[in-house]
Amino acid sequence: MKLEIPPGDFAGYIFDLDGTLIDTMPLHYRAWDAAMRKAGLRGPLDEDLFYSFGGVPTRRVAELIAAHYRLTIDPDAVFHDKEARFFELQAEATLIEPVVAIARRVARTHPVAIASGGPRAVVRRSLELAGLAALFKVVVSADDVVHGKPSPDMFLLAAKSMGVAAASCLVFEDAEPGMRAAEAAGMKWVRVPSRGRTAAAKSG
Repeated sequence: MKLEIPPGDFAGYIFDLDGTLIDTMPLHYRAWDAAMRKAGLRGPLDEDLFYSFGGVPTRRVAELIAAHYRLTIDPDAVFHDKEARFFELQAEATLIEPVVAIARRVARTHPVAIASGGPRAVVRRSLELAGLAALFKVVVSADDVVHGKPSPDMFLLAAKSMGVAAASCLVFEDAEPGMRAAEAAGMKWVRVPSRGRTAAAKSG
């Protein structure tokens, strides 16, 4: 994996979780596919559509998928169904080692934070299962802000919680909404090319 790190003297580092530090996106896809089929989707969930919502809060993703397929759903019911399915799959996730290595290295000398569009309980459990919970003292989830990615709110809250100026933070992200959020927060960002095994197999 080749990461293009922008030049600069950064005071804090913010990491997205799913698809950036942990290879969970294929698992999220399986959970979404099953949940949306139960909610009325006929046929498989489009993977490109799913990946375009990376980093967006879960309830909002349910609404966006339903709108795309012109389905009438209960977003809260789909949210809970999807998260329950993902909960059963979480232990299968593996680390994205090159990014984890960077996080471990910079954490020795700088504050680090998680900014994830997932619910707090799911984010915390993912970090614990991955053995990363102790590394990140600052964790911002979808439950902590009114507006999720691509709004800058998560990144701004993470910077504030670390005690670092937003402009001095570097963000690691794998999805377009997160990169747009970083730009809106006035932060430089690194694209993590980790769309997942399922998508890689599809494109290969």
